[in-house]
Amino acid sequence: MGNGALTRAVFLDRDGVVNEAVVREGKPYPPSPEELRTMPDASEALQALRDAGFSLYVVTNQPDVARGTRSLAEIDVIHARLAGELPLDGFYVCPHDDADRCECRKPSPGLLLRAAREHAIALTSSYLVGDRWKDIAAGKAAGVAATVFIDHGYAEHRPQPPADATVSTLQGAAQWILNRDEHERRGEDDARP
Repeated sequence: MGNGALTRAVFLDRDGVVNEAVVREGKPYPPSPEELRTMPDASEALQALRDAGFSLYVVTNQPDVARGTRSLAEIDVIHARLAGELPLDGFYVCPHDDADRCECRKPSPGLLLRAAREHAIALTSSYLVGDRWKDIAAGKAAGVAATVFIDHGYAEHRPQPPADATVSTLQGAAQWILNRDEHERRGEDDARP
């Protein structure tokens, strides 16, 4: 990147987006390392985004660390497995709970802003994919080009303001991003003399 060009990225929530969440009483929970299963369409969807020139970063709240029910070592095991199976460029984790009032816990945009600083990411040319309202709020607060909500029908409120797109799978999210990106680039091409 010696020419000063900025990277485009897709920020992805982890549980319920990249890997299957454990759903209890209508709400998603992170899996243990033993329960970890990637989404069936994750590899293909993420590779399509990578092939289109996007870097891929997982941004995840993991409050179980602050609550003492999960260790950072367990989180690292999960991320090592995901990195071994999927074309991901990195992981950004908030280990805090709401009471900590940190800047990294979604809906705050801290994880996205940190990744953007560390990897020269153009947020206005990047996207966020999440399955909870906090993900969408973080993407909007960070100023990404668009947010995509994967609706699993959890027993919790939906994003307000709504995401730019609502889909049912990671593959659907990737396709929406690729279509929008193609349309945006065609618009730029059409504007050139």
